[in-house]
Amino acid sequence: MTGIATAFRALAATAAALLAVTVTAPVAQAGPGPGAPREFVSLRSVDPTIIQEMRYPTAHDFMGEPVDGYRQSLCILTRPAAEALHRAQLRLLRQGYSLKVYDCYRPQRAVDHFVRWAKDLDDETMKGEFYPRVDKTRLFADGYIAEKSGHSRGSTVDLTLVRLPALPTRPYRPGEKLVPCYAPKADRFPDNSVDMGTGFDCFDTLSHTDDPRIQGVQRANRQFLKRTLTEAGFVNLAEEWWHYTFQPEAFPDTYFDFPVARRSVAGH
Repeated sequence: MTGIATAFRALAATAAALLAVTVTAPVAQAGPGPGAPREFVSLRSVDPTIIQEMRYPTAHDFMGEPVDGYRQSLCILTRPAAEALHRAQLRLLRQGYSLKVYDCYRPQRAVDHFVRWAKDLDDETMKGEFYPRVDKTRLFADGYIAEKSGHSRGSTVDLTLVRLPALPTRPYRPGEKLVPCYAPKADRFPDNSVDMGTGFDCFDTLSHTDDPRIQGVQRANRQFLKRTLTEAGFVNLAEEWWHYTFQPEAFPDTYFDFPVARRSVAGH
């Protein structure tokens, strides 16, 4: 059996295990909404081997609750962005790695939910993990929360690398002890990704892709991800090692608000 065939088999087992975890996670409720333009697709329809650990339909995010608009755990992207991820994934599989996505297209109603939460200064449920060193009054000024997101245009994705074979990440248990997102990998919330120096959505300057305090294996992992995605046509956001946008964007000036749901891209 070839190395890439072995990788595909391992990813199939991982996907099945992840599905078992995902279906038990609490899902954000959203009312009926318009479908997506034909240019949007489910990532799984383009590349079923890319691991999906969608965070915002669950309570394991910086707000501690499912986010508006995420009706199902599903990565939706514009087709050019999805196809570019597929090309990157083929290269990574040959090297014993897989991409794992945390978030893809994000409806405007989800961004609005972030904004409402950020303005509620009394709600610091998840501060201990996601923003332990940032005063919540600074979230807008420091750029962690904004009223518009490039994710809503459909070509931006939050992702990481997983060394194969991969085991699923255990579900978050609401109320469990929180550990800072910049703690050593062995101490922070378990993630089957390689060590990037911080967890996903860590509101801290250590999340800056080229922060000089990140060295050794952690820096090498960030650069490996950046190099691979840059060659596939993506541009990294310097403040977030996990954030990449495919260029040119199919919809550079449009912010969509259809829900994250299979019905939004049915038949695409």
